[in-house]
Amino acid sequence: MTVRVVLVDDQPLIRAGLRVLLADHPDLTLAGEGETGAEAIVLARELRPDVIVMDIRMPGLDGIEATRRITAEPPAPHVVMLTTFDDDEYVYASLQAGASGFLVKDMALEDILGAIRVVAAGDALIAPSVTRRLIEHFAAGPAPRRAPATDRLDAVTDREREVLTLVGRGMSNAEIATALFISAATAKAHVARLLTKLGARDRVHLVIIAYETGLVSP
Repeated sequence: MTVRVVLVDDQPLIRAGLRVLLADHPDLTLAGEGETGAEAIVLARELRPDVIVMDIRMPGLDGIEATRRITAEPPAPHVVMLTTFDDDEYVYASLQAGASGFLVKDMALEDILGAIRVVAAGDALIAPSVTRRLIEHFAAGPAPRRAPATDRLDAVTDREREVLTLVGRGMSNAEIATALFISAATAKAHVARLLTKLGARDRVHLVIIAYETGLVSP
């Protein structure tokens, strides 16, 4: 299946680099380009792409608000934020707005393409090392607003709470399996059930829920 991608970034060089790379991979096709959040919304409605790679900081409507509006209109494409992580304070907000993950502008272009494929497949699994950087990022800032754990975790078993806590700490399925003395397949099954029970979009959303419910603290 060919993945249809829309690039939204106000930096022409970023778009040009990805455009050239997409052209060399037959399983990925460039459906459209934009420079602002407002253009991203229009492109999402008109082109119905599989994935939108979206910058956060753009003139006018930023990527966070554009993502919030795009994901509020199902069937919505997967949105991946494109950011300079080390100095960007808005990654957590972008994930809350509905983004399936984020990419870092200094990543190798091939790694960015790999992330697009993962998101398009519906897994939206961000690498544990990147998840840890995300945790470190918003743990260093103001604590996120937390919802009462009893409201959101009523349907979650004790074992699933343990798994959610470890996901919140940035562990992979293999690391969770080792920590809880279970198989990797069982760990994966627990994560899948958590996604369903909590209505989470992906693994990164589980990290956010772990923080918001107080299972994990900065």
